[in-house]
Amino acid sequence: MNKQEVQTAASIGLLYQVRMLGLFMILPVLPIAGRELSHATPALIGLALGIYGLSQAVLQIPMGLMSDKFGRKNVILVGLCLFVAGSLVAAFSESIYGVIAGRFLQGCGAIASSLLALMSDLTRIDHRSKSMAIIGVSIGASFGLALVLGPLVHNFFGLRGVFLFAAVAGVSGILVLLTVIPAPKVRTRNLETMLQKDRIGSVLRDSGLMRLNVGIFMVHYLLMASFIAFPLILEATGSIPPGKHYVYYFVMLLVSFVVMTPFMWLSDKTRYANPMLLITIAICMFSLVLLGGAGGYYTVLGAITLFFMAFNLLEVMLPARVSKMAAAGSRGTAMGVYSSSQFAGIFAGGTVGGLILSHSDISTLMWVNATFCLLWLMLSFRLPKLGDIASRTYCYDESSVLSANQILERLLSIRGVIDVVLIEEEKIAYLKIDNNAFDDSELAMIGN
Repeated sequence: MNKQEVQTAASIGLLYQVRMLGLFMILPVLPIAGRELSHATPALIGLALGIYGLSQAVLQIPMGLMSDKFGRKNVILVGLCLFVAGSLVAAFSESIYGVIAGRFLQGCGAIASSLLALMSDLTRIDHRSKSMAIIGVSIGASFGLALVLGPLVHNFFGLRGVFLFAAVAGVSGILVLLTVIPAPKVRTRNLETMLQKDRIGSVLRDSGLMRLNVGIFMVHYLLMASFIAFPLILEATGSIPPGKHYVYYFVMLLVSFVVMTPFMWLSDKTRYANPMLLITIAICMFSLVLLGGAGGYYTVLGAITLFFMAFNLLEVMLPARVSKMAAAGSRGTAMGVYSSSQFAGIFAGGTVGGLILSHSDISTLMWVNATFCLLWLMLSFRLPKLGDIASRTYCYDESSVLSANQILERLLSIRGVIDVVLIEEEKIAYLKIDNNAFDDSELAMIGN
């Protein structure tokens, strides 16, 4: 990667962090601090947490398509401005209804798909996987950072300070967008990140992808529904005052990352991929059962640590499976539907969790979540087994003596190639391959 590509990937990763901080920083804070807002009820606090996901789910695909028409940076700029505006509305609201409106407006800045497309425009094909890795690290770090920063900022500046911090982060993102990230001269038609309207139906009808979409919906449903109660559970132990929550979140996250390492290693092995996914869902369910039993100090800390471990593992395993199961040239579309399912889960978790807590207690909420987790586990038993699947891109130029159809036929004839989509106007082909049978040297000889 050259200097510009590294800078671009790091900058886009920063913009992702701005979006994720806006979502996650409020999670460990609002269930307790929200009680001081006028008209606040558990149901409305849950809605305030989850409504961010509603606007994200509804606008994620349309804003991605708009970036094709009006330009990546223009749409991203509008999205960041909406995020900042929503943060300010929430910051200066004295009632829970104002916070709900602000959170909804924050979510209207649905820029994830536009950011991926911009990354594709500004990096060379053979370096896109490295760019995605940089962005992936930024996204992964944002969850842990937000759970520590949220309570810490709240301790010093209150709930208003948390939203103002998000607004400042948004403004920083705008400055990075305008001063650091270059405007792409050409918009590429990269099917690895691009959403295609005509392929949405086929993605929705794919039973394997459907189970993964249900999976990411459940992961974020459980996160939001459970976090309505986690701060209250920590407070109820009698040993963990709200002012110290950030210390406990930091330690629990640190332990969960250490414990999950062998699980992560095993999940990368093809033969263990399905069993590890099922085991991780079972661990998530077990943690909720423990919390539903209203255990003591150490039980609570252990159960929440297990929950964090399961959440972080699933956040890695599920998108990796989507990228493998999607047909060649359909990964961008599959990930667009997947992202919408994720944000729909956020909305459902906040809304349903808040309603349950309004009419019952924390134990009931945990038991209901554990039951949903069991149903998800049963559905996941029917996930198709995958071989060692990977993707490749093949580029050719105008000087090629072969026609597009001849290139397509030769690509399909290579041993280990499962599927090919060729975009003639871009002079590029997207391949889905079996790593155990595919030989890269054969791909290099196609034009000869």
